[in-house]
This record gives sequence, structure tokens and C-alpha cells, in this order.
Amino acid sequence: MQGGSCLRHLLSSNFCRNKTVHYITTSHLCSLIFLEEIKESFLCSHISTEDEIKELSNLCSTGSLKEAFNRFNKCIWADPSLFSHLLQGCLPNRSLSLGKQLHSLITTCGCSADKFVSNHLLNVYAKCGDLGSALTLFRGMRRRNVMSFNILIGGFIQNGDLESAYELFEEMPERNVATYNAMVTGFTQFEFNEDGLDLFYQMHGMGFRADEFTLGSVLRGCAGIKELRVGQQIHSYVTKSGFDCHLVVGCSLAHMYMKCGSTENGERVVEGMPLINVVACNTLIAGKAQNGHTEGALDQFNIMKMAGFRPDKVTFVSVISSCSDLATLGQGQQIHAEVIKAGADSAVSVGSSLVSMYSRCGCLEDSVKAFSGSEDHDVVLWSSMIAAYGFHGHGQEAIDLFERMEREGMEPSNVTFLSLLYACSHSGLKEQGSKLFDMMVDKYKLQPRLEHYTCMVDLLGRSGCLEEAEALIRSMPIRPDAIIWKTLLSACKTHKNMEMAKKTSEEVIRLDPRDSAPYVLLANIHASTKSWNDVSYIRKSMRDKKVKKEPGISWVEVKNQVHQFCIGDRSHPNWEEIEGYLKELTFEMKERGYVPDTSLVLQDMELEEKEHNLVHHSEKVAIAFALLNTPAGAPVRIMKNLRVCIDCHNAIKFISEIASREIIVRDASRFHHFKNGKCSCGDYW
Repeated sequence: MQGGSCLRHLLSSNFCRNKTVHYITTSHLCSLIFLEEIKESFLCSHISTEDEIKELSNLCSTGSLKEAFNRFNKCIWADPSLFSHLLQGCLPNRSLSLGKQLHSLITTCGCSADKFVSNHLLNVYAKCGDLGSALTLFRGMRRRNVMSFNILIGGFIQNGDLESAYELFEEMPERNVATYNAMVTGFTQFEFNEDGLDLFYQMHGMGFRADEFTLGSVLRGCAGIKELRVGQQIHSYVTKSGFDCHLVVGCSLAHMYMKCGSTENGERVVEGMPLINVVACNTLIAGKAQNGHTEGALDQFNIMKMAGFRPDKVTFVSVISSCSDLATLGQGQQIHAEVIKAGADSAVSVGSSLVSMYSRCGCLEDSVKAFSGSEDHDVVLWSSMIAAYGFHGHGQEAIDLFERMEREGMEPSNVTFLSLLYACSHSGLKEQGSKLFDMMVDKYKLQPRLEHYTCMVDLLGRSGCLEEAEALIRSMPIRPDAIIWKTLLSACKTHKNMEMAKKTSEEVIRLDPRDSAPYVLLANIHASTKSWNDVSYIRKSMRDKKVKKEPGISWVEVKNQVHQFCIGDRSHPNWEEIEGYLKELTFEMKERGYVPDTSLVLQDMELEEKEHNLVHHSEKVAIAFALLNTPAGAPVRIMKNLRVCIDCHNAIKFISEIASREIIVRDASRFHHFKNGKCSCGDYW
């Protein structure tokens, strides 16, 4: 049997029979093929034509490796560099076992010393995640070059081993732009953004000219640490280097500006690009959404569609998040329909956004449907559903879902535990919350962040354990911020602990002197005991320090239009009708036993004036408008920027019974579902 026909017989019988890959060792080959025959094949004077090489490459790129080898084995044995096409064909499906078979053939034919072929083989091991084999091959290569190092560095980074990648980088006798690109990308990918920037400066100092890949990575690094000044310097470098019209670099620049809060500069970059694509549109939409310009994000989404661009899953995640922030259920439902039409509903990231959107619009049942309808469940989706239960005061359901998540083998993240602790704090589940905090540290070895400690302080404070909450703040290994002290201050107000409230408010003012919350909470405590001199003193302090109280604003979506209300604002075209209906509701509520809680009014005024002030709180006005302009029996959904006050909470219970409506209120803290004179929170908020 001739050498060529022997190889063909071997491949047809063992190489890919029934699409099953069998490992062919060197000893197996040598028992079938004499080395003399292989040498004879090498000595054949067959020279591959361009058409043959092109056809070989096409077959390999489509995964037809068996056919490629059978048809072109003479070419391959005559020119072993053509093994590179077969090795490239292993990459799309990460066919490691096939790569090992080719390794055996390469070793047998004696071309393993060829740098070109060895680098391709090294690339297969690195891309397929077999770093042990890759490292063994690399250390055994007698003729390594810069590309050999770069391939292995890329493999380490791809597999999450940044430390080994940097050690190899330090070993290199020489480097090129691709080397620096790999390491800068690695640093920014793993959020070592300062190190990435330092390496970029080192690269520049060594005389290397950055390309579009370098600039894209370093701009992402600036975005990660919100270094606007450095980002602007790199923008100047981009312009001088002639990359300002490059699509990828332009999108990275816009992203950097957006992440640093400079929305206008980000928009200018995109507007100045000669061509834009879906990525550029997504950058604008996401940037506006992340910087609080949610309506602008939705407008940009409509502009994108009018320009003929087809939204992708990244687009949908941003616009669904915008609907969450605005709590515009109608728009959210329309976008959900577009998601289904575009076939993007199978994406887990889109599913997570839908769960959050429906939850934040007050539709917990639709959140559950979106969660159950997702084909794949990752930790983000699980955490989103747990957060949805917590946001609506269903703490036990959140814990039950977490236990199901554990049973299915999904490992929780920091965010999962944050959602769980939040759920426990809003449902009065002190013991369960404390156990989960311990589990997070002891079982899952997760380091609590400041947000986790804030949830624990909230959990303890709501339960009346104020001293324990304060002790936790003072003993935690993280420096406290104003938010955690405000959380304790709110608990002091609830439990009327004046002494601790004074100490805590001082801590808040020290950390954030412009925040009105400590002044208002402290004034509320004094007002509840009718200590008007103390209230006046606090109000004077606010005036002297030019601290302004954030006004309460409520909004409601009716017929796809958002109506906003603020106390003292009578500009709404339906104001007279709203005020007349409020008087009717107040009269009916009093008939049923409602007593206005005038202790919440921070001015020493006549009782009638105090009651008039309470009646016109923004959430009451929004509810009155919604009841007048929605069908009988339809749920009413109201959003408020601040926490709902005790009087409004009590009044809405009466209104839900009078109007025979479910009234859903989302405040700054959580959701309240009022129905038949009761609230889902059980008056625990």
C-alpha cells in the first residue's frame, strides 16, 4: 500500500467515523505507516496551486475537515504549512480532540519545529482552554517568536488567568503592538483599569503607535474609572493619530464620555462620525439611560428605528431599563412586543430586564411570567426575580426562590444576597436576614460590600434593634457613608428615639452637608412632639446653609401620557376637577373614620391649614386624577420620588375601599399594593 493511500484509509476509518473523533497517537500511526513512506511523500514534487489552497481553506472554514484532508492530503504532505488550515478549522466548534489528532500527524511528519504550524497548534490549545497542553507545547518550542508569546498570553486572559499572562509578558525578550493590546485588554476586562492605563503610557513611551484595538481598550479603562480628564487626553491623541473617523474608536470615545457623565460630548462624537451603526446607536441610548435621561433614551430608540437600524438585545436592555425608571407600563409592553417580534426574548439579559421592568411598573405577576418564560436562567435573572419579590414585600417568596436556585446548582452572587437582604428588611424577616448574611460570608466566601451592611442596618433598625444597628456601623470594616447613617436615622424616626436621632443626623451632615434628609427627619421627630422651637431652629439652619428640601413629586401614566404632580402646583389643566374630587374623597374618608395626621406638617399653623396641606400631597393628587381618568375597576399605578408619608399611606387605604380599586404606589423604597382598605406591606415600611 502506498503512503498516501494508507493515510486516506486511516482517516476514512478512524479519523471522523460517524462524526465521532478518535484520538490517533503517534504509535498508532507509526504501526501503519513507515517513516520511509512519509519521507517519500515529502519528496513528492506536488506543488499546490492557488485554487487548491483556496478550496482547502473553504472546506476547513465550513468544518469539512475530513473531506479537506482526503482530497488534499498530497498537498498537505508536500507543504506541511497547510496544516494551518486544518487547525483553523478546529476553532469554530472548539474541537480540542480533533486538534490533538492533528498534533499527532504534525509530530509524525516531522514538521512540529515549524514556527508557523506550531503557532497555529498553540492557538488551538489556547482557544480551546487546554492551557496545560498549550504551555507544554510552548516550553518545548525551539523557535518561538513574538506571536507564540502573544497567543499564550491571549489564552491565559481568555481563561481568566491574568497573573500568568502578565508573568509571561514580563518574560518576553521583545514585544509588539499586539502584545500590549492583549495585556491592556486583559487589565480593562478584569477592571484593573489603572494598570491598563499605565501599560498604555509605557507602550507609548517605548515608541509603539497605538492602533484601534489599543485605543478601544484604553478608552474602556477610562470609562471604568470615570477618568474624564485622561479620556479627553486620549481623545486628543485619537484626533492626532487620524482615528477620529474610525467607527470602533468613535463608539469607544462616546461610551467613555457617557460613562463619565458628559452626555453632550458623547453625542457630539457620534454626530461627528461619518458613518454610524447599531453599536453607535446603542452607545447613545445606553449613555442617556445611565445618566438619567430616560425619556431621551426612548426618543433616541425611536430615531434609531426611523433611520432603518434594527434594534438588537443590547438596545432592548437599555430601553426596557428606561421604561423601568419611568415606570411607563404602556411603553414597556409595546417594547416587549417588539422584543418578541425581533426574536430577542430568548436572550437572558433581555429576560432579566423584562423581569425588572414589570416589577418596577407594579406588575409582579408579569415579572413572574417573564422569569418563567425564559429558556435559560443565569445568576442575573435569578437575582432580578428575587429583587422583584423583595421590592413588592414578598420576603418569604424571595427566600423560597433563592433555595430553589441553590437546589438547581446556581451559585449566588453579591447582587443575589443584596436582593435577599433587601427583601428580608422590607418583610420584617430579621432572623432569616441575619442567617443569609452569615451564609454569604461563611458558605459562599463573598465579601460584604457597603450596600450589604446598609441592608443589615435597615433590617435591624426596622425591627427596633437600634443599638445593634449602630454597633454594626461602627464595627464594620468599611468606612460608612451618608446613606447608611440615613438608614439608621430613618429607623430612629420610626421608633421615636430622639437621642440617637441627634447623634446620627450629625454623622449624616458631617458626610454630606448638602443633604436635606437629616434636617427633615429630625424636624419630623420634633414636630411629632410639637417642639416647634426646635423645628424652627432646624428650618433656619437649612436656610442659612442653603440646603433645600427635595420636593415630593408623583406621576401617573394615563393613555400612554405621563402626568406629573407636585405639592403647591396647580398648573394641571384638570386642576379644578381634581381638587373638587379630592374634597369629596376627604369627606367620605372622614365619614369612614379617617383622621389626618397633622403631626407631619412642619409648620405651626391652624389645624384647617395643616389638613389642607396634607390633602394636597402629590400622591393623593395623582390618585384623584387617575381615578377620574381611568376605567372603573382598573388598577391605578402611582410613582413617587420620595417615601410615602404615614398620612398618605393611611388615606390611600381608605381611598382603595371607597373607589373599589387596587391602588399600586411605588415610592423611593418599595411597592405598596392597596386593596379593600389594606396594604400589602402590612403597615411595615
